[in-house]
Amino acid sequence: MAEKKTKVVDKWKTKSWYSVIAPEMFESKEIGQIVSSDESNLLNRKIKVGLGELLGSFSQSSAYTSIFFRVKEVKGKSAYASFVGHELMPGYVRTLARRRRSVISQVDDVATKDGVRIRIKTICVSGVKVSESVRTDTRKAISSAIKELAKQSEFSALVQEIVFGKFSAKVFNAIKKIGPLKRVEIRKTEVIESFAK
Repeated sequence: MAEKKTKVVDKWKTKSWYSVIAPEMFESKEIGQIVSSDESNLLNRKIKVGLGELLGSFSQSSAYTSIFFRVKEVKGKSAYASFVGHELMPGYVRTLARRRRSVISQVDDVATKDGVRIRIKTICVSGVKVSESVRTDTRKAISSAIKELAKQSEFSALVQEIVFGKFSAKVFNAIKKIGPLKRVEIRKTEVIESFAK
């Protein structure tokens, strides 16, 4: 008795490619392509893109910055994403923490002028080792400066300033008189998201 042959379906043939589109703050550029058999599977998918890749040009700062997006809407073969955070490469952050320096870390949850909540993780590097009291004063000053600057800014403008280094420069200028501080970097940001249960 002959065996009944079953037809093998090539799963790739059931899938389609979708273009991922960045939000307006990044000029609605296409930031990649993802494949899926069902557009509903694309929603809430998180995508990581290098800043240099996003800009189409590489500089020293863009080479060590990653941007994170999340797909929020699918129309036709386009998946529209929103900004959900950024991060400096850990290897770059380690280069800042050299010997005979202090690295002061701070985490703040802030709200922008238009009501978007975002977690900002900051590191501040001193030129020399500093005392615990200077560390405490620096953390307080960073927190105060970040909250004040954030509430004065629309979300899209704040993201632009953070990603391109203007925000960290403003924070540094607000706190530099506290002690022998060399630089401030926004190490990581995360939009505080809510998902339907």
